[in-house]
Amino acid sequence: MSRGPNETGSGQGRDDDDDGADDGDAGGPPPKSRPLLHVGLFLATFLTTTATGALEAHRMEAINPIRDGLPYSLPLMFILLCHELGHYIVARLHGVPASLPYFIPLPPGLGLGTLGAVIGMRETTTNRKQLIDVGAAGPLAGLAVAIPILVYGLMKSEVGPLTNGLQEGNTILYAVIKWIVKGAWLPNSEADVFLHPTAKAAWAGLLVTMINLLPIGQLDGGHIATAYFGNRYNRFAERLRNLLPVGGIMVFFWVLYATQREAGSAWRLEPGMYIALMAALPWLIWFGMVGLMRRLTGGMNHPAVDEKPLPRSRRALFWLMVVVFVGVFMPVPMRPILVGPPDQAADVSTSASLGP
Repeated sequence: MSRGPNETGSGQGRDDDDDGADDGDAGGPPPKSRPLLHVGLFLATFLTTTATGALEAHRMEAINPIRDGLPYSLPLMFILLCHELGHYIVARLHGVPASLPYFIPLPPGLGLGTLGAVIGMRETTTNRKQLIDVGAAGPLAGLAVAIPILVYGLMKSEVGPLTNGLQEGNTILYAVIKWIVKGAWLPNSEADVFLHPTAKAAWAGLLVTMINLLPIGQLDGGHIATAYFGNRYNRFAERLRNLLPVGGIMVFFWVLYATQREAGSAWRLEPGMYIALMAALPWLIWFGMVGLMRRLTGGMNHPAVDEKPLPRSRRALFWLMVVVFVGVFMPVPMRPILVGPPDQAADVSTSASLGP
């Protein structure tokens, strides 16, 4: 996830062909270096993700021994670091001033143990070729390591009968990889894969990639869409942001219907609504998150960019990122599942997966 400031940059490049070199940059020095802050936040996030993994390993009963959380925290931190370094390296190659990553810790027991990381950019480039390169580099770098980690983690995961718990969201990419590794489309009506901590970390990497690729505001997807469509995309992005609660409502009724189909004659309205509400909640969180980012950047969805069209190579990169987004899109990131009497719906365990 990359974050830009209120002001726009002045970068201009020679974009007339695919191989033309950029002869300009975003201007200005990189953001002030704060090595102690970067290191401190990284270590704090490593601690909170390790504690979160330990809690999960101990069925939410204790953190110690905290080293039991390392199979989760090490691959997750590596994925997040690769994502942010992808942004950072490409930004610096283009002369766009960018800081090292700021990791964001989250207390153990709340979600993934982190809210990810951001890089600071003193000035966001107006050069559309630079913008799409920087925006796409993070998700591609993160996925490049998340996919092999996921394969390895799934090889160490077991498939078993469905049980009460939290079921992680599915995506096209995730489902295909599970089919390749386990030889079945999971979950099905009888079984699911119970994720090894390393597989959970890789799944979390897919979730982070999907959130970052939402084509709104100054998320990576917003940078990529603005670079492709130009300044006219701003108005559409605002409408898209306002549709996020509508997406949550649609997910609510979809999951409510799904629970009725799953439970049959044992279905009850109250546990069904609880499960549907938990499934829809992330959409409201995303709406609030994007709104907060908009407020922090002076009320704009995205700084203005120049009108020079993208070369063919970057238009192809845009459509590659569309394919990536479709592959990792997760309409229901997490939801409780109920196997057994309906009064057990509110007493789910976390044996199936970490919550977001």
